[in-house]
Amino acid sequence: MAYAVYETNSFQEEVGKLSESDREIVRNMCVKLKDNPHVGDPVRYKFFREKRLREKRIYFLIYDELSIVLVVAFGGKKAQPDTIDEIIKLFPEFRKEAERLSSSN
Repeated sequence: MAYAVYETNSFQEEVGKLSESDREIVRNMCVKLKDNPHVGDPVRYKFFREKRLREKRIYFLIYDELSIVLVVAFGGKKAQPDTIDEIIKLFPEFRKEAERLSSSN
């Protein structure tokens, strides 16, 4: 079963700062999440994962029951602990967004 992959605005803004070749790599990674969202490394929770792009990381949440992947953040290793903590704090808002996206399809 293919998953729908959505990106948050903040993720898109961060990726927009990358070179064209890196943006293409990120786009391809997001496309691959449709067929296999359980790639990358789990981050504290089974549904919260990260995928590396050299020294940067793409953070995403998997909602199996909704068949949705929400790509929520992009950042470097140095900011990793703060990024992870911020994402965890925003879990309820991300869940609401995933449910809204699911019901609009």
